[in-house]
Amino acid sequence: MKREAFKMFLKPGFEKEYEKRHAAIWPELKKMLSDGGVYDYSIYWDRDTNILFACQKARGEESSQDMGANPIVQKWWDYMADIMEVNPDNSPVTIPLPEVFHME
Repeated sequence: MKREAFKMFLKPGFEKEYEKRHAAIWPELKKMLSDGGVYDYSIYWDRDTNILFACQKARGEESSQDMGANPIVQKWWDYMADIMEVNPDNSPVTIPLPEVFHME
């Protein structure tokens, strides 16, 4: 099992839209992530900085951050590009966060 955390950047004023889009996450994206071993995936929003903090668990060594070549993921990136800080390929700007403490 792999635990991973990273941060992304939401554009100001798009908090409700971000929540709306994730509340209606595409079934094919959810299935692709699950089939790829990703589970227990949460995203939190820091109102003061507009930083999104994501954490997830994955069976095996691959996580959502390793699935960018999948056309479903690329379509989701395009869909979300107008409300997030993105790279030239529309992937969200993500900063990996090293784990410094874990308690079960």
